[in-house]
Amino acid sequence: MNTNVEGKMQVTVSRPAASEFAPYYGTYVNAMPDGDIVQALAAQGEETFDLLSGLSEEHGTFRYAPEKWSIRDLVQHLCDSERIFAYRALRFARGDRTPLPGFDQEPYAATAQADRRPLAELAAEFRDIRRTTLALVRSFDAEMLGRSGTASGTLMSVRALVWVIAGHERHHLRVLRERYLAALAR
Repeated sequence: MNTNVEGKMQVTVSRPAASEFAPYYGTYVNAMPDGDIVQALAAQGEETFDLLSGLSEEHGTFRYAPEKWSIRDLVQHLCDSERIFAYRALRFARGDRTPLPGFDQEPYAATAQADRRPLAELAAEFRDIRRTTLALVRSFDAEMLGRSGTASGTLMSVRALVWVIAGHERHHLRVLRERYLAALAR
């Protein structure tokens, strides 16, 4: 941990080893390029907010195929998932070794009723969650980042959770652009 020019603490979160997360999460960890993951989280959060803010409310209920989530559902999923991943990181960073259960995204999406909420409200919620995630991550020191716990029956480090948060968002932004926005542009 170092201090930046503004006198704020800066944390460096190195790429996790494959042994620090379940193979399933490798898709998300590997989606992120090497570099400052904390800076990437900050920039990515702003990019996502800007992208969502540029969409109309009518676009919010768009589904690129039947039975697929709407854009609002996707944004709600980003919010829910980031909260869960950050909660896991908090628990593990603080030394809580209580095994945490997994979560099934489908019931979350089915019961969240995201389509009844304005897209602008969901975008603002995402931005706020990202800001609190960044504050949490910046509070971790090297020892905290190296701690781990069990989630979904698998050992996971705090460092890996930070990378998963970023990679999960990157994955869904790609889906948003390639499937939703591409279909809207036709």
